Amino acid sequence: MRKLTLPYFFWLLVFVVFPLLLIILLSLQPNKDFNPFHLSWTLENYEKFFTPMYLNIFLRSLRFAFYSTLACLILGYPIAYFISRLPENKRDFYIVLILIPMWMNFLLRTYAWITLLGNHGILNQLLGLLGLGPFSFMYNRGTILVGMIYNFLPFMVLPIYTVLLKMDQDLIEAAKDLGATNGQVFKKVIFPLSIPGIMSGIGLVFIPAISTFVIPGFLGGNKYPFIGNFIEQQFRFTGNWPFGSALSVSLLLILILFILLGSVINKSRLKGRDKQIENN
Repeated sequence: MRKLTLPYFFWLLVFVVFPLLLIILLSLQPNKDFNPFHLSWTLENYEKFFTPMYLNIFLRSLRFAFYSTLACLILGYPIAYFISRLPENKRDFYIVLILIPMWMNFLLRTYAWITLLGNHGILNQLLGLLGLGPFSFMYNRGTILVGMIYNFLPFMVLPIYTVLLKMDQDLIEAAKDLGATNGQVFKKVIFPLSIPGIMSGIGLVFIPAISTFVIPGFLGGNKYPFIGNFIEQQFRFTGNWPFGSALSVSLLLILILFILLGSVINKSRLKGRDKQIENN
């Protein structure tokens, strides 16, 4: 059995652990006269991250990630619930409709919104036929949020759908036999049992949302940069790899804290539920 796990361990070591260690070591190097063969250690890159400018950028990323995750949850849960209640021969069709955009390149999916919402885009052309417009739909906060919801919504729908589909239907039938209404069944049975799918969906949406740089660059015109935009800028344009590494590591540590916080909340919820069951 151990021999079978060796390839996975080697893959994890080479492509995850080793690059991560390199980024951490690089983040501790000074940018001035940086020489990869003559290393020295400093925390100045991390100190720079905690200046008001970069903290405000991070808070903007956090705010957009929260809004997009909340919107994906509000939209995604009813979609997942609706599909899970369909006959088996119809579920696959709707799931494929959700998956089709994910088969397309992320850049192309995002760039398509420019074709749709641009000053000479499809939407303005249609409004022009009615004698309206042109309207400026692009390069604002709303467009960034729409692009984030569109790109990350499937990551919320699929885990919730999977949990709802595997739910024991006997529990629902038992609740109805005991006189529960449809609303009570959803509140007391379906929604609590679907919380693991919700937590998975939140993680799958929030983590890429807070670090995205393509969507605010394309749809926001770089007027509302995220922390991901500054990380890309340090590596691709300014050449300040140590500071870009420090931004990446700082973002990673903050995301780990969010994950641990979610885990603690989930454990406390389960303990509370167990105590309630014992009391009853």
